[in-house]
Amino acid sequence: MNTIAVYYRYDAGKPDTLAAERPTHREYLRQRFDEGTLLASGPLGSDSALIILDMESPEAALELLENDPFYKVGVIKERNALVWNAIYSPWGEQ
Repeated sequence: MNTIAVYYRYDAGKPDTLAAERPTHREYLRQRFDEGTLLASGPLGSDSALIILDMESPEAALELLENDPFYKVGVIKERNALVWNAIYSPWGEQ
């Protein structure tokens, strides 16, 4: 498994949709956390977020996040996923 960092940038033109879907988005991420796939997540400023996952590949991470309610309703304007080789982290040193 790899540590995958996923960056989301939200569509600033859809604040009402973001607010309405936030509870289901967070519940979806909570479920991934409870199963051990999600290591950490949270907002970056007011228009983006960082999601850290334990996955095989960036492609697998993006595929998993296609079920995120934010993605399904189209409020994610941009998303990128990269393998993150964290030297020091709560998940172990490299």
